[in-house]
Amino acid sequence: MNVLLIGEESAGIQTLRALAQSNHRLVGVMAAPDKKTIGEANLWNVAEKLGCPTWPAPMVKDPHFAETVRAAQVDLLFNVHSLFVIHKEILRAPRIGSFNLHPGPLPRYAGLNTVSWAIYRGENTYGVTLHKMAPEIDAGPIVYQSFFKIEDTDTALSLYAKCMRAGLPLLLQLLETASTHPEAIPLVPQDLTQREYFGKAIPEGGWLRWSRPAHEIINFVRACDYAPFPSPWGHPQVKKGDQTLGIVKASLTGQPSAAIPGTVGQWVNSGIQIACADEWIVVRQLMVEGKYLGPEKILIPGDRLTGAH
Repeated sequence: MNVLLIGEESAGIQTLRALAQSNHRLVGVMAAPDKKTIGEANLWNVAEKLGCPTWPAPMVKDPHFAETVRAAQVDLLFNVHSLFVIHKEILRAPRIGSFNLHPGPLPRYAGLNTVSWAIYRGENTYGVTLHKMAPEIDAGPIVYQSFFKIEDTDTALSLYAKCMRAGLPLLLQLLETASTHPEAIPLVPQDLTQREYFGKAIPEGGWLRWSRPAHEIINFVRACDYAPFPSPWGHPQVKKGDQTLGIVKASLTGQPSAAIPGTVGQWVNSGIQIACADEWIVVRQLMVEGKYLGPEKILIPGDRLTGAH
């Protein structure tokens, strides 16, 4: 199989390395040359080190690039966590088709930051979807899906990592089927009446509402937690007077609270208690003016924090 990979981030790098170790031909890699990462080279740099031809990812918006895809006799196009919208002429160019690995269960979680939305909403299970690409984003027929449990300790980053661990075998399964019996590739139409598409919006505009139950507040904190990587949602914001604080790390205590929501309580070994609608939570890390700080640097018992109204 001749494969063209479009991707970013760790998911794209893992896919690239798997393809490089397979008996399939990697025609090239499309990525952002200047994509900044933490602790690991970006996909473009890894592709160059492996000797793969590279093209800047924005070229996927140019319909003329379809001629390059056809000239390279691409059988399969894989899109792995790249956010560039691919022109429909390029989607049609590969011999067998263009396929997207989406970090969410379709059709219910289409669009952006879906791992965060699932945690925010308190979902117990989640999934990853490999689907054939259509001009409408995340709407093409489903090839394979894999589902798994969301643990209470999962953050957005750990759930994202679960998607990749479950998703890479789906890509390899598609490669195997395509190379032997391409007509056997499943193409199950999505029930678009169940579709929900998420854009760039952040719940509550990014502000905590202390009058909510503690578990909903902790879900919001976890949904924003991509540490050590930047969060696309930032961190849930609160106010201490005129100062804006981000809640980075927090956990449930199970201890009922009768205090006014937002009241700062007592110190505990791992942080400081703050009252929610039904119980205390413990806040262990804050972000203040772009810097991570322990709550002891900012908060004292008796303070009152405010948030969304």
